[in-house]
Amino acid sequence: MNIQITHRHGSGTPAIDTYIEKKISRLPRFFDQISSVEVILDQQRNEHSVECIVCVDHADDLVSHANSDDLYAAIDLCTDRAVRQLTDHKSRLRDDKHHSNNPGAT
Repeated sequence: MNIQITHRHGSGTPAIDTYIEKKISRLPRFFDQISSVEVILDQQRNEHSVECIVCVDHADDLVSHANSDDLYAAIDLCTDRAVRQLTDHKSRLRDDKHHSNNPGAT
């Protein structure tokens, strides 16, 4: 899984990058078909925004956003939303496999 971190309107510190990599490395626990993750950090005045784009095999990209005054809180919110999207995607895949073509058959 490739992790790409992009900083807009500022430069990131190695501590922030390692924190992001630690949080993103948890994602394959929830869904194992992740090919790459792109994290975009942006700072506008006193507000930090984080965007996380998760590229999943055989599906559209999952995008999550978070804004907060604290950068670490925004990273946590964004990764939590990505986890939620991955678990929902996984449950949709599992539910689709159990449907039969003949609705009247038991």
